[in-house]
Amino acid sequence: MRLYMTVAAGGFRRHATYRMATAAGVFTNTVFGFILSYTYMALWDERPRLGGYDRADALAYVWIGQALIAVCGLMGGGFQEEVMERIRTGDIAVDLYRPADLQTWWFSDNLGRSAFQLLGRGVVPMAVGALAFDFALPSRPSTWPAFLLAVALGSIVSFSIWYLVAMSAFWLMDGQGVAQVAWLGGLFFSGMLLPLNVFPGALGEVARVLPWASMLQIPADVYLEKYEGWGLLGAYAFQGCWATVLLAAGRLAQTLATRKVVVQGG
Repeated sequence: MRLYMTVAAGGFRRHATYRMATAAGVFTNTVFGFILSYTYMALWDERPRLGGYDRADALAYVWIGQALIAVCGLMGGGFQEEVMERIRTGDIAVDLYRPADLQTWWFSDNLGRSAFQLLGRGVVPMAVGALAFDFALPSRPSTWPAFLLAVALGSIVSFSIWYLVAMSAFWLMDGQGVAQVAWLGGLFFSGMLLPLNVFPGALGEVARVLPWASMLQIPADVYLEKYEGWGLLGAYAFQGCWATVLLAAGRLAQTLATRKVVVQGG
């Protein structure tokens, strides 16, 4: 356990050294926050209460999305390319033979990355959005820790998806195709473009039960206090179930990959 805590702390420190990249990310997220805010304002002026949100809710949703892009890996986990490169070069064999579990190692590293991104790229865009627009704020102090827990669970689901994407490189010549599919899935089905509650009919029903909903839609709805009591526990259970299933799938993929390495090495 101490080893993995050290890995998490190292992941935090490693990403904290990229000051210019962090500043560029904050700037980009803030600019896109303004663009999306004015787009949403025009849309909600025409369709008040669209998706069950009023205008203040919709604006809050925009800035939550910009704050969580990097935290929950909506457009990339931040580690899968490194893992796929190690698989391509064969260096992953060394990792698999180390007395440290590969999945837990990268989980810990991603935990540190997410924690830094929350502080480094999440807080500032939210603060700017709150100053520039009249968006909804939680009415209860207890909503903030509930929101952070939903964000943490969303980050775990994100890691699980991107770890599976990385593991696909063991069986494919190039895992970039799978990564592109996962990127598109995160972009569309997380609710990053529009809240999933806006999606019509069967599309909306399907989108809301896919794992990507855990990464933005559910944390945003927790922040907006759309869940209370058992409904909040149900939202956490949804995220937890997807995290458990996907982590187990990643574990299975890792086991099969290890056997493949052992057979080829033998």
